[in-house]
Amino acid sequence: MSGKKTPGVLLIAGMLILLMVTGASAASIVGWGDQLVNTDLNHQKIVAISSGGFHNLALMADGSIAGWGENHLGQAFPPDSNDYVAIAAGYSHSLALRSDGTIAGWGISYKYMPIPEGNNYAAVAAGGYHSLGLTLDGSIVAWGNNYFGQINSPAGNDFVAIAAGEHHSLALRVDGTIVAWGDNRFGQASPPNGNDFVTIASGENFGLAIKADGRIAGWGQNDYGQASPPDGNNYVAIAAGDTYSLALRSDGTLTAWGRDASGQSRPPDGNDFIAIDAGISCNVALRADGMVVAWNNPTAIRKTAPIETNDYVLTVAGYGHSLALTSDGKIVGWGLGGYGQASPPDGNDYIGLAAGGFHSLALKANGTIKAWGWDQDGQSSPPDGNDYVAVAAGVGHSLALRSNGTLVGWGVNKHGQAEPPDGNDFVAVSAGANHGLALRSDGSIVGWGKNDYGQASAPNGSGFLAIAGGGDYSLALRTDGSITGWGRNDYGQATAPKETGFIAIAAGYWHALALRADGTIVGWGHNDYGQAGSPAGDNYTAIAAGGWNSLALRTLP
Repeated sequence: MSGKKTPGVLLIAGMLILLMVTGASAASIVGWGDQLVNTDLNHQKIVAISSGGFHNLALMADGSIAGWGENHLGQAFPPDSNDYVAIAAGYSHSLALRSDGTIAGWGISYKYMPIPEGNNYAAVAAGGYHSLGLTLDGSIVAWGNNYFGQINSPAGNDFVAIAAGEHHSLALRVDGTIVAWGDNRFGQASPPNGNDFVTIASGENFGLAIKADGRIAGWGQNDYGQASPPDGNNYVAIAAGDTYSLALRSDGTLTAWGRDASGQSRPPDGNDFIAIDAGISCNVALRADGMVVAWNNPTAIRKTAPIETNDYVLTVAGYGHSLALTSDGKIVGWGLGGYGQASPPDGNDYIGLAAGGFHSLALKANGTIKAWGWDQDGQSSPPDGNDYVAVAAGVGHSLALRSNGTLVGWGVNKHGQAEPPDGNDFVAVSAGANHGLALRSDGSIVGWGKNDYGQASAPNGSGFLAIAGGGDYSLALRTDGSITGWGRNDYGQATAPKETGFIAIAAGYWHALALRADGTIVGWGHNDYGQAGSPAGDNYTAIAAGGWNSLALRTLP
């Protein structure tokens, strides 16, 4: 994975957070890199949805596709075009059908397994590591992993629908019978007899089908009851996730069953739903007004849905999770959440945020600090007091600025990173992975903590306006709009562009971003996942850089 490290313990990892808010007007969130997010998605007309491993897709009325969620293999980043008519999200790859009958694919599979040629396709299905295509003449083409024979599609040209599971495949014949092949260890490739089926869906190791009379049949693995559908004969659509199921009734309401470890089998209320899909511990549903609703396992790695608002005033990125603050003081979180770091507390009185390695901080309007996530070293146990005006979070330590200009630190302190210097003239604070930075009222910078690359050795001078601590490097914005960088530089992350006109900086673990006065963004440093890319547009108002992803606030058109 291009050198990407897996955070096994708290001290391995990285990223931090610095965000300069340059305008308080409400905005949407745009994300790029190994996590995609697009909160203004619901301002566009959506006609179809698909949920995969840890990513989602939406087909727009104009024929374009939007993706969000896990993107480390490019699975959530569809190619630009506006001629798509169908979509399918697999575990780590995606498919789309073009209006000319050809298939497009992106993600892991298409580095090794080419899309079949032809322009006579009518439908596509994406499974665990294999894909299916249904041709206009009713035959099936399959490609990808074949360890269980899941691409050994049956002969015939009388098929009308296809579905792909983790290692098995399903097809519906025109006569209403179901055919299955591939992995059958749980009976998932042994569908029920009958010729009255009208719809099929394939989960991880089980299958579902709707009968002509509106009843649902299930088969295969059933350890959580995922293959035991509820009674009733008013079902019009089904979706099978990893170990749970979802169904749409004729009255527009939803029901779900199976594993419910964190709410994936508890759909939202409402009677205006028109389409559904299920992935790994995540569901998506489409309302009649074209809005996407999603609910999911909050600990699912980097799986996020477009959030049903565009009223954001702040966003921050940690090592693998992100947070955003709405104009009414509420916090939303998404991404890596194994320690609860992406699950913020309730309330609507928050005014500031910081996202660290595996913990998060929030500043309340009354000057107190709230923290959550990993707390083995006390990084999520802030000190008492109601005079705080800013917070910052490193990999395992936390920092705060008081209204009297003094600094406080807590959490991991192996390198002295949680012991900020004395003084009462500080006006800003930032936390690198294992070091800290503070800006004095005279425009000078002081650094402390881990300094093996010189990341805590601040440059001399007093012409600085903002600071940002990254993995093992640091950035500073000067009053003339230029940027100075120092510390570790193996990816060029400490080598800022040689120009002026910048108004904000953000330091991720190995990449950096800067916001220009004209509203455009430039990025540099590690870019294997596109995290150091520069998104199109000139209407950005704030930036944040995380472990392997980037975020920005964008004013609405």
